[in-house]
Amino acid sequence: MDNTNIGHHISGQFNKELEDVRNHVLTMGGLVEEQIEQAIKAFTTANVELAELVIKQDNQIDDLEIALDRECTQIMALRQPTAFDLRLLLTVLKIINELERVGDLAEVIAKMTIHTSGIESSKNDPYYEVQHMADLVKSMLHDALDSFARMTVEQVPAITSKDENVDREYASILRQQVTYMMEDPRNITRTLNVLWTVRSLERIGDHACNICEHLVYMIKGEDVRHISREELERKVKGE
Repeated sequence: MDNTNIGHHISGQFNKELEDVRNHVLTMGGLVEEQIEQAIKAFTTANVELAELVIKQDNQIDDLEIALDRECTQIMALRQPTAFDLRLLLTVLKIINELERVGDLAEVIAKMTIHTSGIESSKNDPYYEVQHMADLVKSMLHDALDSFARMTVEQVPAITSKDENVDREYASILRQQVTYMMEDPRNITRTLNVLWTVRSLERIGDHACNICEHLVYMIKGEDVRHISREELERKVKGE
């Protein structure tokens, strides 16, 4: 095999390794999305068995993060990537950390389900306020992962703008629940569990935004943390 063929072989193998890493991130993202879905379903239907399953499956997400961390580190050590390839691997390391923390938040929601399992009234409580907020943050995370899969930042401004809706929803639920608690002390346990749950959902929305910021760094090579939403939109458009 001549040097040209060797070079093509190494390049082809490196591209395959990078593609594998991207696919593994999306696999992890799919599992985390499923965790959120199941955690919310468990909470709103008082399904303790499903909540326990969510808690057990968190170990699988942790294991994926460790494996992907090791995979990226090995590639960087052996291939010494530069430019976009290096940014891709650094971004993957950041994204899998965000996903692992989202998995932890799904576990918190599952634990709230178990905590409320002894309250009879919770079994027939639809928790509409939780369901609506959950739909918002699930769409944010899904779109962020879809942007990573497509290697595009076009959706980033739309995704991050949803975080304002999440924050408003969170503030509204907070005021509502405090009022319920003051009106009747018997509502205290329900209120505290709802507040823990929506706080977890609000944090999931933040992690989805963080993934978007990491994605902009990967595609554009610019660090867009701690800038305004208007500045972020201009960066995405390349202005």
